[in-house]
Amino acid sequence: MRARATKPVAAWRFYLVLAVLCSMLTLLVGRVLSLQVLDTDRGYQFLQGQGEMRSVRTVEIPAYRGMISDRRGEPLAVSTPVVSIWANPKILQQSDRLPELAEALGITAEVLTAKLSRYKGKQFMYLQRHRVPAEARKVLEKRIRGVYGEREYRRFYPAGEVAAHLVGFTNVDDEGIGGLELAYDDWLTGASGKKKIIKDLHGDVVRDIGVLQEAHPGKDLTLSIDLRLQYLQHRELQKAVAQNGAASGSIVTLDAKTGEVLAMVNYPVYNPNNRKGMKPSHMRNRAMTDVYEPGSTMKALTLVAALESGQYTTETMIDTSPGTIRVGRKLLRDPRNYGEISVSRVVEKSSQVGITKIAQDIGHEPIWSVFSRFGLGQSTGTGFPGESGGLLPTRPKWHAIEKVTLAFGYGLTATPLQIAHAFSIFANDGLQQPISLLALEDDQLSGNPVITPQLAHEVLQVLYRVTGKNGTARKARIPGYQVGGKTGTVHKVGPGGYIDDQYVALFAGVAPIENPRIVTVVVINDPKGEAHGGGSVAAPVFSRVVEGALRLLNVPPTEAEVVVASGSLAKHNQKGGAA
Repeated sequence: MRARATKPVAAWRFYLVLAVLCSMLTLLVGRVLSLQVLDTDRGYQFLQGQGEMRSVRTVEIPAYRGMISDRRGEPLAVSTPVVSIWANPKILQQSDRLPELAEALGITAEVLTAKLSRYKGKQFMYLQRHRVPAEARKVLEKRIRGVYGEREYRRFYPAGEVAAHLVGFTNVDDEGIGGLELAYDDWLTGASGKKKIIKDLHGDVVRDIGVLQEAHPGKDLTLSIDLRLQYLQHRELQKAVAQNGAASGSIVTLDAKTGEVLAMVNYPVYNPNNRKGMKPSHMRNRAMTDVYEPGSTMKALTLVAALESGQYTTETMIDTSPGTIRVGRKLLRDPRNYGEISVSRVVEKSSQVGITKIAQDIGHEPIWSVFSRFGLGQSTGTGFPGESGGLLPTRPKWHAIEKVTLAFGYGLTATPLQIAHAFSIFANDGLQQPISLLALEDDQLSGNPVITPQLAHEVLQVLYRVTGKNGTARKARIPGYQVGGKTGTVHKVGPGGYIDDQYVALFAGVAPIENPRIVTVVVINDPKGEAHGGGSVAAPVFSRVVEGALRLLNVPPTEAEVVVASGSLAKHNQKGGAA
């Protein structure tokens, strides 16, 4: 059989097929180019972005908080690295290793299951915050799907309760929420960095791509306090509160020349490293937030008003007989009839009758003016959270008794720090330095003249006599040193007025008297028992605290007793000196 002849393919068909194939190849190449090279709406950048959205993450690089230290460099607050363990509940709920995880976390499987159920449908939850790295590593090494670790920093306070009221504390997110941690939060807080990582489908980190922004640590903060004095005052205050059955107490010590706070302690206390059962009332820095009527400590300021009036000197005689004086319907008494005594002896014996006669003579306006110039009724300007400015009353009309009680420290309120600030003027030749909670350099000092140096020295001489053998503060004396100060004993105020059997005992003092280095105020709130006065309760605490402080500050003992007179120091013996 003859084979049939094959018809030749038409040229147009060949070219048609070739054109179709070329077109398809062109489309394929174009598609590849659009996906891999060209920047179109659905091009390579779009695909790359979609891929990164599913696998590439930007995570935070934590920055540690600045350190807080005392003036000698001793750490008061430091940040230590910790690991927070977190989980993806969607993944973890499907795991059959929950009992194993619960055991590693130190909780029961039931507690873990209940916790997971509260985050049902979520993709993030903390299992535990701030674990020690070694402990967290034991959990993470089990490689349980859906469980991850995140590096953070936790605040630790080496001095614990000793400096807690001043330093303050941070929350679980390392943010300052109390004390100087809060006041200087912006300064202490570091700037977190950023880095890119690639995660797989299960959320595990596959690779670090690189750092986008470096983390910058917070700045350090150097406080004015000396931790050695802080420990000393903490111990003595605890002892004094326990011995007297008191409700609370505070001690403040200032550098007499710079206004720096060298120590500040309070009772009750709290431990910022262990906050279980912590009471808010224990967290107050009472030396700066709680106000008291300063009582007879203000007689030193009333003495300034009397001397400035030109009507009195420290040796002007005042007749206090018969030991009582009536002002309106109120009868004011001295412990006994002191008879005719000098102005200096009025302060030395804390005579209510003598101070009343001075106040009635010069009027309450000069006294109020001195109190205001000395900073009462005004904040000290430290910026400490919750600091009180106290109260210095202003009235359109004053009752006769109010004009008098102002002179011996009733009717106004002040914090222990304000009282110390006022007494620092006597210790600094009449200059008032701003209070500082931070360590200062010499070029940062700028005193404000409040009274003349001569007047400051005259008052110091009287304060020295208060601690003499005939004064109300004999228990404030320190062997080998000359000190001066003023006692205060104030009735507490209740709903119905002053309470007869509840007191606040105060002592404000300067040491050493011939060349003052420190000013210390002791406040013991509501002491129980027969001894409740400033001279019997607060003055002995001052003696123990200041004796230790002077030795720690390397202030040499004074071998001979001295008095301060007219701006110069004059040695004398006790027999020949003024009483």
